[in-house]
Amino acid sequence: MKNFIPVNEPLLDGNEKKYLNECIDSGWISSEGPFVSEFEQKFSKAVGKKFGAAVSSGTAALDIAIEALEIGKGDEVILPSFTIISCILQVIRSGAKPVLVDSDPLNWNMKVEDIESKITSKTKAVMVVHIYGLPVDIDPVLELCKKHNLKLIEDAAEMIGQTYKGKSCGSFGDVSVFSFYPNKHLTTGEGGMVLTDDESIFLKLKELRNLCFKADNRFVHERLGWNYRMTNIQAALGLAQLERLDEFIKIKRNIGKKYNEYLKDVEYIQLPLAEEIYAQNIYWVYGIVLDKEFGNAKKIMNELQIEGIGTRPFFYPLHLQPALKKLKLFSNQFFPIAENLYEYGFYLPSGLALTDEQIYKSATSLKKILNSL
Repeated sequence: MKNFIPVNEPLLDGNEKKYLNECIDSGWISSEGPFVSEFEQKFSKAVGKKFGAAVSSGTAALDIAIEALEIGKGDEVILPSFTIISCILQVIRSGAKPVLVDSDPLNWNMKVEDIESKITSKTKAVMVVHIYGLPVDIDPVLELCKKHNLKLIEDAAEMIGQTYKGKSCGSFGDVSVFSFYPNKHLTTGEGGMVLTDDESIFLKLKELRNLCFKADNRFVHERLGWNYRMTNIQAALGLAQLERLDEFIKIKRNIGKKYNEYLKDVEYIQLPLAEEIYAQNIYWVYGIVLDKEFGNAKKIMNELQIEGIGTRPFFYPLHLQPALKKLKLFSNQFFPIAENLYEYGFYLPSGLALTDEQIYKSATSLKKILNSL
C-alpha cells in the first residue's frame, strides 16, 4: 500500500555499510571475525557487565542463559505471563516448572508484589522481563533473590539504553539477555547477547553457543549445546548501531512525547506511563489500552490498517497459549490483567525511522476512528 506506515523501520544510515564492506573485503563473514569480540566487549561495557556472549537471536540468548544456570528437572522459575513465548521455551525444555505472575495494570510489567507468594523450596530463579518502555521495579526483586538464594534472569531485550535509578537495565541479572531484532533499539538483523559478571557462567555460555566444542578435542562432545553463533556480518551491524545508541534513545523518547501530546485529550484509552519514580519511559513501542466500550483491539487495528497505519497486538499471555495448554500447563490459572492487556492493547508505529508527519497521521487516524465509535 502506497504511503503505508509500518509499525517499525530501523535506521541504518551510520557506519553499517562501511563495516559490512570491511567484512566482505577481508573475507571474515563468519563467527570467527573480529567484529564479534569487539561488539561483545563494547556492548558489555556500555551496559556495565564484565562478559558478553553474542548469539544468533534473543531466544538463543535465553536458551543458553537458562542452561548455563543449570536449571533443570525439579526446579521452578518464576516469570510473567504477559511476555513473548521465547521466555518460557527453555524453562520447559529443561524439565523445570514455569510459575507465572500477573501484570501491573499501569506499567504492564510483572506484578512484583506477587512474586514472593510464588516462591517455594524448588524455586531456582526469577526471570524479570522489562516490557515495552518502563523497567520492572528491580530493587525488591533483588532483595527477594538475595533472601531466598535465587538466580536473577534479566530479560532486557526491549530496554537497550534504558536505566533503572540511573543504572543500565541489563546490569542487574546473574545473567542478562538482549535481542537485536530489527525492532529493537539497536539491531543486527537477527541476533542477541547474554551478559554476566560471573566468569564461570561466561565460559559455559561460550561453549553452549558453539556446540560445546572443546579446544583440545574438537569433535568429542561432553555436553549438548547449540549452534547459536553470531556472524561477523551481524556484529558489524551491531557495532555501527551501538555508536548511535544515545541518539536512538532521544529519537524514541521524542516519538513518545509527540504521541502523548496528540493523544492526551482522547477519552477512554490508557496511554503508556511517562515515568515511574525509578525511570522515564523509553517508549520501545508506543502502546495503548482501549476501554472495553470500543470492543477488542483487533477491531481498531483493522480500521487503522485500512487507513494505512501498521499496528501490532500486545503479547498473548503464556497461560492461554495453545501450545502450552497441550502440555497441560497452567490449568485453571487466571491472570486477568495480562488477559486484559492482550484483549484491549496494541501499539502504534514506533520505529526509529518514523517521521513527525507519520506520527501525526497515526495519532490523528486513531482519534478519528475512536471518535466515530
